[in-house]
Amino acid sequence: MSRLRLAQTGVAQDGAAMQSTRPLWLILAPVIFLILWSAGFAVAKIAVAHAAPLTILALRYSLVLVLLIPVALVMRPPLPKSWRAAGDVALVGFLIQVVYFGLCYVAFKLGVSAGGVAIIVCLQPILVALAAPWTVGERLGRKAWTGLALGLAGSVMVILGRSAVAAENTLGLVLTFVALLGITGGTLYEKRFGVSHHPVTSNLIQYAVGAACTLPVALATESMAINWDAEFLWAMAYLVIGNSLLAMTLLLAMIRVGEVARVSALFYLVPALSALFAWPLLGEAMPPLSWAGMALAAFGVALVSRKARAR
Repeated sequence: MSRLRLAQTGVAQDGAAMQSTRPLWLILAPVIFLILWSAGFAVAKIAVAHAAPLTILALRYSLVLVLLIPVALVMRPPLPKSWRAAGDVALVGFLIQVVYFGLCYVAFKLGVSAGGVAIIVCLQPILVALAAPWTVGERLGRKAWTGLALGLAGSVMVILGRSAVAAENTLGLVLTFVALLGITGGTLYEKRFGVSHHPVTSNLIQYAVGAACTLPVALATESMAINWDAEFLWAMAYLVIGNSLLAMTLLLAMIRVGEVARVSALFYLVPALSALFAWPLLGEAMPPLSWAGMALAAFGVALVSRKARAR
């Protein structure tokens, strides 16, 4: 019995040592990602007031490429080892950058409220958890499923508290559901087929796909007119650096090293934090129901994210 206890102690110590070797940026990644991603919704709403949605996306992706190409020429990061590997990275970029962001922005243009989009997108952790056992071999326990349900309930409370749900455009809602499938599929595909590509390489491929898909559509359907004032410039700078470079890199890194359903559960906090950022940036106050919903969503995410104790 003493030998068994010593062995168990050794395993626990080895596990703790592995945890301690994780880099600091990866430990802080969930918090940094949530802040950058959530603030992006309010910033994007500011940017949309100055240009059409696909024009903004095409410009955003093109600027990312302008920043990354010189970095790639200096660093010379390793390229994917095969066309199949490059195609996997490109498909993830298409599903997230084009399908998710593109259709959400078009839905806003069609008149769907931020609350309507947020409620639909909040279904993403549920879809990922349902699909994960069959796609990436991950299963959640009863406590994690309870956390998912609490996270969804808390997110809906945040949105309803802000009275954001109203009569919605039917086509816009359909496009938002397709956008939801896009980010869900991208998350699962990245976990199953993604490998540890250099972040510069991954971003170059994915944003090249985003620019190649959004720019022609913007040219064909929008005037491409932009109001180049100071507000638009700082908003675009945030979308390019904060959202496109930093947040997406952190999201892909977390998917690769963590359980996909637990990473997706972080999205339950996005509506709450987005509402919090919209308060100072857009003047949209947070009522008491939204604060309660934020606390409930945080508790739900904590349940899902909690690792099982070593036995």
